[in-house]
Amino acid sequence: MKTRVMRLIGRLSGRLPQLFWTKGASTPFVVFLIGGLTNRLHIRLYRTTRGRIGGRFLGGPVVLLTVTGRKSGQKRTTPLLYLRDGNDIVVVASSGGLRLPEWWRNLQADPLAEVEVGDRRVQVRAEEASAQERERLWPLLNRMYAGYEGYQRKAGWQIPVVKLQPEGGVRGA
Repeated sequence: MKTRVMRLIGRLSGRLPQLFWTKGASTPFVVFLIGGLTNRLHIRLYRTTRGRIGGRFLGGPVVLLTVTGRKSGQKRTTPLLYLRDGNDIVVVASSGGLRLPEWWRNLQADPLAEVEVGDRRVQVRAEEASAQERERLWPLLNRMYAGYEGYQRKAGWQIPVVKLQPEGGVRGA
């Protein structure tokens, strides 16, 4: 398994210098590409190691959320920090306070999704937390990751807190 992970890192890291030296590449374009590579690497490491690598980030636990694209119909996976609230998995739709993330827009169109926690996959239904739930959950989320408060100050809108509620059976990865 270590060999597969090292080959993947080698393949991806070999592409990074090209992104920085491409003539005419704008900074947002480079950031977009590197962000995509980082997410893909995170997802690959998480799945390969069943969450042993990539299962924690910035001090909090990480879940892989897979949604269906509202326009493309393709499956899209995003690593997110999460908090457990009973059986629910709670995530924050922040994108750093800059805009609503695409995964949240996709869930608004189709609330059915899949989450991966370690080696377990669960079908879930997404729902925005009510005002009362958000009031209770927001301090807990900020205790897990203090950056959310800064994102909220930066945003000109209330960042959604999203509950991912199990739909049915759990299956191994």
